[in-house]
Amino acid sequence: MNVGLFLFDDIELLDFAGPYEVFSIASEQENNNLNVFTVTEHGNPIQTFNGLKVIPDYSFNNHPQIDILIIPGGQGTKTEMEKGAVLTWVNENFIKAKLTMSVCSGARILGKLGLLDGIESTTHHEVMEDMSAISPSTIIRADKRFVHQGNILTAAGISAGIDASIYVVRKFFGNDTANEALIIMEYGNWEDL
Repeated sequence: MNVGLFLFDDIELLDFAGPYEVFSIASEQENNNLNVFTVTEHGNPIQTFNGLKVIPDYSFNNHPQIDILIIPGGQGTKTEMEKGAVLTWVNENFIKAKLTMSVCSGARILGKLGLLDGIESTTHHEVMEDMSAISPSTIIRADKRFVHQGNILTAAGISAGIDASIYVVRKFFGNDTANEALIIMEYGNWEDL
């Protein structure tokens, strides 16, 4: 199974680094055929909102099939949601993926595509008003850390991407794999497992 994370300039660092860590740890466990990689539009390095430079694994034109698509957030989503090539790529991969997950303001891109119309979703608390304008029929759940509707999962702000990723690992690979990730990361209630 392939997990592809879409990266872009002015991305929020933990929005992609948290899920990347969770899925990478899951990929290291026995019997989990899991490949985790990053994708940018042209395969060029990006710079996070905080200034970290990241070299992606692939471009839109040369990545493997994506089974779990992750769209992080950050200030850069305002630019990315206006790019036709990005919207086309996200939509094409959404159609093929088993699950598409947004973190934080990554929901803007899904909302712009109409993928959140009429369903429950969540996003960063400072982006909820913006999401109401982008996708007026989306039912925004401010009380949820993440919301799973069909083949779409939306996570609230920044660190919620870790919780959503643990949920996805548990769903696709079982409790043992998810619990092992919690223990290795010393995350949440890991000492009680």
